[in-house]
Formats: sequence, structure tokens, C-alpha cells
Amino acid sequence: MGEVDFAAPYLHPWAMRLSKILSVFIILCFATLLYWASFSFFKSQEIEKAQARLTLYRSTLETELRHFAHLPFLLSLDPVVNSTLAGGATELLDHRLARFAQSAGLDAIYLMDRDGYTISASNANSTNSFKGQNYAFRPYFQAAQNGEMGEFYGIGATTGIPGYFYALPVQPAGADLGGVIAIKVDLSGLQDTWQASGERIILSNDDGVVLLASDPEWRYTTMSPLSSEQRARMLASRQFGGEQLNSLDWSFDAEKQTAKIVDERLLYLSTSDLPNSWTLHFFVPNDQAITRAWLVTGGFLTFALLAFSLFQLNRLRSVRSALRKSEREETELRSANTRLAVEIEERLAAERRLQKTQAELERSGRLAALGQLASSVTHELGQPIAAMKNQLVASELTVGPSTLSDKMQGLVERMESITRQLKFFSRKGRDSFEKFDLVDAINGALELLEPSITDRRATVRFHRSEQPIMLTANRLRIEQVVTNIVRNALDAVQDEETRQIDITIGRASTEAWFTVSDTGHGLRGKTLGDLQEPFATTRESGEGMGLGLTITAGVVTDHGGTIEAHDTATGGTEFRVVLPIGEQTND
Repeated sequence: MGEVDFAAPYLHPWAMRLSKILSVFIILCFATLLYWASFSFFKSQEIEKAQARLTLYRSTLETELRHFAHLPFLLSLDPVVNSTLAGGATELLDHRLARFAQSAGLDAIYLMDRDGYTISASNANSTNSFKGQNYAFRPYFQAAQNGEMGEFYGIGATTGIPGYFYALPVQPAGADLGGVIAIKVDLSGLQDTWQASGERIILSNDDGVVLLASDPEWRYTTMSPLSSEQRARMLASRQFGGEQLNSLDWSFDAEKQTAKIVDERLLYLSTSDLPNSWTLHFFVPNDQAITRAWLVTGGFLTFALLAFSLFQLNRLRSVRSALRKSEREETELRSANTRLAVEIEERLAAERRLQKTQAELERSGRLAALGQLASSVTHELGQPIAAMKNQLVASELTVGPSTLSDKMQGLVERMESITRQLKFFSRKGRDSFEKFDLVDAINGALELLEPSITDRRATVRFHRSEQPIMLTANRLRIEQVVTNIVRNALDAVQDEETRQIDITIGRASTEAWFTVSDTGHGLRGKTLGDLQEPFATTRESGEGMGLGLTITAGVVTDHGGTIEAHDTATGGTEFRVVLPIGEQTND
């Protein structure tokens, strides 16, 4: 038969499991690498976008700061400012500065004398007017007194509103006393814009203090710890009023370009290219990079799962095809095995028939040789035995009976008995068949054996049939069969305590049968075939030639019947003879 051809080579179950685990492990490793590679790529894209946004915010902040840087210089040249500083009335300048502040969008414009007292202000009419306030402690005033442009970010000492301050010295022509003109720019609008954008932005000064932030809670915290000198300087300038300046909960990883701020991990960029050494910090969520990386990884895993499913489906189809082929081959193999078993059984039966035929041929050969021998012996001994018998009769007539003559007479009778048995093997041709009742044949045999039955004190029970059992056969030879079997039974029970023989008779549709069972010694390990051999006997020497069962089997076979023998449960032997009822012919 053909071999089963599976789609893949056969693997041991544990090897298959190991292969699957290894495949899953490789796929997961590749998916992990793919995730990090795609995440790095999308992260770099997000960083590029964030860098562009940071540049835009830096430009906006720088534009907002430098937009009013020239105004103090223009105000320092204003004649009204100079005349007021020289001792003129302040109301006109107050009104003038108020109009300038409103049109320019400034938080305040104010003029201070050389000691830092405000002599005129755009908010002179408000409750939080700078007029009359001294700001000599502010760094921007001190820088202007030194002839420099003063710049400063801080919380207003009067209003409490933070702002960016510009200041320049004012020196009227021909006057010994000078002053300082200052403007305050409100940057809260810039912070509101950041907050509205939803992005995370922090502006810190050179000390690390957060000046502006998209999240108001981060404002006036510190990006790094402050030294005592820094705190003392800020306290002296009252830059941040009463703010505590606590540290901001944040940390950054420069290598990964990420920062953790208030338990949130974000992409981080910064720039220090601003006035006053300020730093603009920009935080960007990496959600999009993570999402895109997961989408790429998920797509790969989906593709891998789909490919694996297609592979498994194809393998399943191959396995099913192989299984169907295997089932067909198995069916063919079973059929071939069945045919082979039948052939083997037929050959065994033929061999048994051959052995049986050979045995029958051997037996027939022996019987043929025995027939020739019997014919010669009976021919050669017939006349001498008849002469001896006549001489013994004549001796008894003349001399009278004697012990010797009786013994000789017995020997002559035995010799005649032997020759009569031998005549069976020398007979040829067809015996005369007649129709008779099997019951009568058995009764005739029992009458002949009556002396032997009486001599052995045996009990013979004949279970007769109420209906006649008619046979078409040679009656004398059938009686001889019954006689030989019953005589063997009598010999078997001769030395037993119970000497009983049962004869049962019956009929089937086309057959008649009878059984003879005894309470004797049984077959003694021999088979019926052994006992059928010529001269095979269990009797003592001189008690018989062992031809009875041989003759019996030959008669039964000639009539187309069968004979069986077996030991009974009680220890005796049972013979069963089956004969056909109809007409029979001899070969």
C-alpha cells in the first residue's frame, strides 16, 4: 500500500509544541522590535512638529517683548515729559500718558524722579495709581539710573499684576536733575493664548522660576532648586511678591527627549534663545506616536495571524486530504487483509483436506495390502483348518472326547474366527443392499452377543424407538458394525464395578443414528483414528487382532456414514454412528 503523504513531515507532539512556541516567540520579538522602531520613527516626526511649534512660540514671545522696546526712548524725547520732570504740572502728562497707554495697549506708563518717586502715571486716576510710589528698589530703575535700558519681569508692587518693564533715563536739556521713564507690558494675553491652544508651555527666567505657563498652577514654581542668594535677591527686588516659589514636580530625560511632569510622561523640547536668558519649555504628548506604533504593530500581528490562519487552513486541508487518502488505503488494506485471510483459510482447509486425503490414501494402501495378505492367508489356511476340523471330528467319533481334543477344537475355532475377520479385507464388489429396520438389526446383534453379555455380567439397555427406522443398506454388515462396537464396550466394562452399556437410536430428516456408551475405562488418550488402524488393540495379547474398529469404520464409510468416539463425563466411552437412509452405492 502507498505511504500517507502529509503536507509537512511528521513531528513528535512535543517538537510541534516547541516549534509553535518558538514561532510565537519570534513573532512577538519581531512585533516588539517593530513597535519600538515605528514608535521611534513617529516620535521623531512628533518632535519635528513640536520643534516647529516651539520656534513659532519663541518668535511670538520675542515679538511681544520687542514690540514696545523702542517706546521708552520716544517718550524720553517727549517735551511734555521733560517739562514735567523739570517741575511743570503733572496733570497734562498724566492725561497724555493715559492716552498713549490706551492706544498702544500697555498696562502702564509712568515717570519717576531721580529718587525713584513716581511723579506722573497713566493710571493716576485709578485706585492702584503708581503716582507717589517709590520704585527705586526695582532693578530696571537702577539700570536706567546707570544710563542703560532697564528690563525686568516681576509682579507689580502696587497692583499685584505681573508684567514686563522697560525703563530709560530722561535728562531734560539744561537741567541738573534727571529721571526715569518706564512702561509696563502685560504678558497675560500670551499665557491665555497658550492655555487656549491646549498645549503645554512654560516660560522660565534665568533663575528657573516659571514666569508664564499654559497651566496656571505651574506659574511661580521653580524648575530647579533656588539658592539662598537667589531668594535674597528676589526678595530685595520684590520680583515675585509673596509667592512661595515651590519646586515644580518634573524631571526630564535628555537622551530620550522626554519629561515627566506631574505624573505624565511627555516629549520635551526647550530653547534658550530668548532675551534675558529666558528659557521656553515645550511639552508634547506622545499619544499619537504610541497610537501609530500600535497601529503598525497591530497591522503586523493581524497580518501574521491571517498568514498563520491561512497556513493552518491549508495544512488542515492537506491533513484532511491525507486522512481521506489514508482512510481509502486503510479500507483497501482491510479488504486485502480480508481476502488474504479468506485465502489463508482456504489454503489451510485445502491443506487439511490434502492431509486427510493423504492419510486416507495411506490407510487405503495399508488396507489394500492387508486385503491381499488376507486373501492369501485365508486361501492358504482355509483347507488346512478344514482338514484339522475334520480330523478332530473323526477323532471324537472314534476315540471319544478328550481334554486335548477340546483344546485343539478351541484353537481351530480361533483360527476360523481370524480367517473370517481377514475375509472382510479380501472381499470385492458390491454387497447386496436391502431395506430393513435399524431396530431389528440392533436386536439381531444383541442376540448374537447374548452369551458374551451374560458371561461379563453386563447390563445392556437399548432405548428403542417407537417408530421403525428404515435403512437401505447391507443388513449383515450393519449388524457386524453394531456387534463390533458393543463387543468393544463389553471388553471395556469387563474389569469395572459398574458394567453398563446404553444404546440409543434416533433419526433425522435424511439420516439415522445410534450411540453406544459404556462405563468402561475410556479411550485412554487415544483417538478414534488411532483405534481404526489395523491390528491396533487395547486387549491383552491373544484376546484379539485389533481389526474390529477397522472393519467397523470401513463398513460405515462404505455406506456413506460417519463414526465418532469420545470419552464421557463419567469416564466411559461413547460411539456415535450416523448412516444415510436412502439408497447407497459402494465404490
